Amino acid sequence: MLSTILVAAAAPENPLLPKLPDILWSSVVFAILLVFFWTKVLPNLKKSLDARTEAIEGRLEAAEQAQAEAAAKTANIEVEQASARAEAASIREAARADGASILAEMKEQAATEAARLVATAKAQIEAERQAALVSLRAEVGSLAIDLASNVVGTSLQNDKVAAGVVDQFLAELEAGEEAGKKN
Repeated sequence: MLSTILVAAAAPENPLLPKLPDILWSSVVFAILLVFFWTKVLPNLKKSLDARTEAIEGRLEAAEQAQAEAAAKTANIEVEQASARAEAASIREAARADGASILAEMKEQAATEAARLVATAKAQIEAERQAALVSLRAEVGSLAIDLASNVVGTSLQNDKVAAGVVDQFLAELEAGEEAGKKN
């Protein structure tokens, strides 16, 4: 065994393998750095990561809450839209009903006004007819008296006799017209 150590010691050194004191000092420095990182850097890093995690989770919760509020507001808006549509439909139906009643009322008023106008026109026509008859009677009477005076040769100035002759003449004319209408 000693011979192997001597052979190894006599062999030329490998430049890639470090010497024992270098390994020892490197281990001490590594241990010091490991303790420093374990006690100082790692807790601060863990605190930073925890703070980021909490911030992200808080934002996610806030986003979920905002999404839930948006969904609730959307549902409320849909309900309000449905009620507004129903109200608009009822208003349209009420307007149609009011329109139909107004139209019926206007038709009734128009029919009443037309009947009144027809009645007024009939009364006016009847009054004008009566006035024309009176005027025509007077004129026919005076013509008949003049004609009878010329035929008889005497003056028929007596009002009673003249009125009787005119009435008789007109009665005969009316009777003749009625007989002509029946045939």
